[in-house]
Amino acid sequence: MDAALIAGIILVVGIAVLLLARVPIAVAVGFSAFAAVAAVIGMEKASFVAAQRLFTGVNSFTLLAIPFFILAGVLMNNGGIAGRLIDAAKVLVGRMPGSLAQTNVVANALFGSVSGAAVASAAAVGGVIGPRQAKEGYDRNFSAAVNVASAPSGMLIPPSNTLIVYSLVSSTSIATLFVAGYIPGILWAVACMFIVWLYVRRRPGVGITGRVPLKLALVTLWRAVPSILMIVVVIGGILAGIFTPTESAAIAVVYCLVLGFVYRAVKVRDLPGIILDATRTTSIVMLLVGVSTIMSWVMAFSGIPGAISNAMLGLTDNPSVILILIMIILLVVGTFMDPTPAILIFVPIFLPIVTEFGVDPIHFGIMVTFNLCLGTITPPVGNVLFVGAKIAKLRVEPVIRSLIPFFIALIVMLFVVAFIPQLSMWLPELLGLAGS
Repeated sequence: MDAALIAGIILVVGIAVLLLARVPIAVAVGFSAFAAVAAVIGMEKASFVAAQRLFTGVNSFTLLAIPFFILAGVLMNNGGIAGRLIDAAKVLVGRMPGSLAQTNVVANALFGSVSGAAVASAAAVGGVIGPRQAKEGYDRNFSAAVNVASAPSGMLIPPSNTLIVYSLVSSTSIATLFVAGYIPGILWAVACMFIVWLYVRRRPGVGITGRVPLKLALVTLWRAVPSILMIVVVIGGILAGIFTPTESAAIAVVYCLVLGFVYRAVKVRDLPGIILDATRTTSIVMLLVGVSTIMSWVMAFSGIPGAISNAMLGLTDNPSVILILIMIILLVVGTFMDPTPAILIFVPIFLPIVTEFGVDPIHFGIMVTFNLCLGTITPPVGNVLFVGAKIAKLRVEPVIRSLIPFFIALIVMLFVVAFIPQLSMWLPELLGLAGS
């Protein structure tokens, strides 16, 4: 039997069975990858190759950015930043119909852009703004759906750990990916705001909160400036060539720590717990990266990407059809797999196919990330969905029903982003980063 077929069967069946048995995904991928390596090259060599690839996978200077950005995100979540960003968002959209729900969307985009974590955004912003929406007459299930749907926008707006992982797998520039994520991330938020607008049009009782006095608005925005300034420091420093993305992550940690002390929301005695929380998340991500490297090796060794590429190209040679097929596959994958392992597993397979049709790897990375972000709000594994429902103290089922209009709008926006590459590539080209 062909090596690619043997390895492919072991990987697919092994991962599927172990996931159904509720084995952690890192263990499922690692065990299945090792079994595939053993089947292809023999048990004696498999242990050596697996250990070598596991170490090589995490031995990367670029990957140091992930634990630093994770720690920065935890510091933000505990540092009193969410409330200031929510107040700033309310000033920005306070005159719009359904202003409090619109504030939820904008606050998630702002908080996500400085933390890079959708779950943290859903928890921090939803916990503050949910009770306010209930007092103003919003349906609680709809309020939770607004929070859940808008939280992943921060995974596209930099800094983003998901884009860092894609950069590692695809050997593309982190700086270029960061810049490319801005417009699609903003479009995600705009799609959510459009659904809120439609909702409010049909419910006249839920409307404009009222204009914020100019003096109060200026004070509120001023209080939020230090939090938002982190984006300027991190992204501006990278684009100006002052420091690398990894160094910018370390600077972000120092910046968030100082900000937490200034706001008096973080105390020295809180630091061990904050570091432990960040370490837990980092260890999961790094283990996933390591075991996925083993799987990537066995796929490359046995020729699985080439076999899949030939199979897909045998069905059609139409680039649009190929992109649609890939998007459908990733939409399905995203419903039961987090973005990080999905990128580590599927990008090595699909990237050679799309580049053959002239798709820019940067544009493809944004498309993949947008696609997999939808999985974070989709059952059965969508962690943002479950966190958002838990924060709102609601059952998941009615929240899912309220999410359906958001799903439709975001899937439409996914196709817009996928088939209009300029939305991803315009800013990198404007800044001279395209092709880097």
